[in-house]
Amino acid sequence: MKKILCYILLGLLSTGCKKQLDLQNPNAKTIDLYWKTADDAQTGVNAIYNSLIQDGTYMRMFPALTDVRGDDFAGDSPWGDLVQVGNFSIPSNSGPVQWIWAAHYQLIWRANQVIINVPAIAMDEDLKKRIIGQAHFLRGLALFNLANTYRDIPVPLELPVDKSKYRTPTATDEVLWAQIFADFKAAKEALPVTYAGLNGPDAGQTGRATKGAATGMLGKAYLYKKKWVEAAAEFNELINGAQKGKYALMANYRDNFKEVNENNVESLFEVQFGQPDAVGGTVMNYGGEPNANWKQVSSVGRTYAMDGYGYSDFLPTRWMYNEFKIEKTKDGKSDPRLLATIASYEPADNSITVYGNKWPFALTAIYPRKYTHDGLNWPGNDDQENSGINNRILRYADILLMYAEALNETGNTADAYTYIQQVRNRANLSDLSTTSPGMNQVQMRTQLAHERALEFSIECIRINDIIRWGWLYDPAKLAELKAHDADFNTWTPGKEYLPIPLSELNVNPNLKRNPAN
Repeated sequence: MKKILCYILLGLLSTGCKKQLDLQNPNAKTIDLYWKTADDAQTGVNAIYNSLIQDGTYMRMFPALTDVRGDDFAGDSPWGDLVQVGNFSIPSNSGPVQWIWAAHYQLIWRANQVIINVPAIAMDEDLKKRIIGQAHFLRGLALFNLANTYRDIPVPLELPVDKSKYRTPTATDEVLWAQIFADFKAAKEALPVTYAGLNGPDAGQTGRATKGAATGMLGKAYLYKKKWVEAAAEFNELINGAQKGKYALMANYRDNFKEVNENNVESLFEVQFGQPDAVGGTVMNYGGEPNANWKQVSSVGRTYAMDGYGYSDFLPTRWMYNEFKIEKTKDGKSDPRLLATIASYEPADNSITVYGNKWPFALTAIYPRKYTHDGLNWPGNDDQENSGINNRILRYADILLMYAEALNETGNTADAYTYIQQVRNRANLSDLSTTSPGMNQVQMRTQLAHERALEFSIECIRINDIIRWGWLYDPAKLAELKAHDADFNTWTPGKEYLPIPLSELNVNPNLKRNPAN
């Protein structure tokens, strides 16, 4: 059965909830009256998590507008904003572009309140440390997302009397990424490996940020800035060091995208969603200040679901489908990640149905399957707007492949094989050291790009990989991207990012336009 989330809003208390993350809203009081007690501190940190389940973060628009910019996904929607983001022509007055900005800065605003106000509260010091550590992690995550989405952003760390008076200037790249590193470092030092066995209101809960999540995100941030040695050290801690054995790959790849088997051994951090029949709520959690009737659902399932079962706003690219077909498994079948990621008619793989029904489309049609309810035989199948599937932000498979990349970039190409093969083994693919022995650094980069595309398609990762590898500014690679996805034919330099929202530029004279404006 779907996990139960406790949701406490405006003094309305849910009871009988122990094992899952509580989401609460501390904003019933003004800031100057609020931050007094340990309960205020706990409720305050819970409110930060609430910002993760809104439309501008992981409820819908952040995944959608990140995925569609990759070469694995393309817009197929009557909603022009979704298509324009995909072909890099979105204007700065787009509503969805502004929603992502607003929701992430709401998260930062709430995290800042905790980081600034909780240290002075008289309370259990261990609990205080965990609360502040979670706030650092969540602020670091918000800044990381904003940096990869808009590039040039402000980094507000103070609390003006009126949050509408934020006039923080655009930060330099150095200042921005230094703060991201600092937040994840602070979180790593403060957070527990697990909440099992602790004392306090968070005891035994899942869904909260942990030391492993902070370690992994710190390593990922280092990797994105090409700090290969530092990145490798963080990943090695998770794989071979102090946190060895805490994480592993799930035997079934698709268990990472179901409404069951959530918060599993492969997941370092995920956003918690729940269907109304389990956690209540009657009002969609699209954004703004929550109320007691808010749902805690994801709308990604409905947005990505195929014609007849959802909005079908996006389609996988034919290149992505073909990439899965390059290599057969050891027993001569298609890579099992294909049918976990893409819905396609595959008689040879005993896949000729969708949502339990006979395949109703052209035999060459392909649709997204990852993060939809297709084939899951779960109550949300007939109402995907109320999807309870958690969004997995960081998986152990990513740690393994990022570690392999860091090893390759530091001249340890031979050692990279071991960690790539762990991911390939789950897909029942042949031993890479046998089929492609002795690769040099450049060849290994190409191999890793292929491996990452197969493992992480439709997971808010591909466009970030494309950007950080510099492919858009390499004529040969850009030509490949155009062949993969026609949307790249309309890309122009700087447009890989979303533009700074016009509404923000109008109210903050200290904001600079970015290359996408």
